[in-house]
Amino acid sequence: MGYKEIMIDPILADAGVSITDLKRNPSAVIEAAGGFPVAVLNRNTPAAYLVPAKAWEELMERLEDLELAEIVRQRAGQKRIKVRLEDL
Repeated sequence: MGYKEIMIDPILADAGVSITDLKRNPSAVIEAAGGFPVAVLNRNTPAAYLVPAKAWEELMERLEDLELAEIVRQRAGQKRIKVRLEDL
């Protein structure tokens, strides 16, 4: 007897909810999450993540910071250009 290939999906949240339960009462799911992300499961497999607005905003700010830091690293060795505010 051979083993079937087993797919194990990581759940990147401490809590999960079925799509059915989310459809039934999305406000209750958001409230129960207490400000933390929730994995939305379809047949026990993560289909999406429900992320509170505040957490999403923080993620976007961090992503922007990382992108700006990368620009700084790329430009670190470039020749400096003098700029006068009057010229702008």
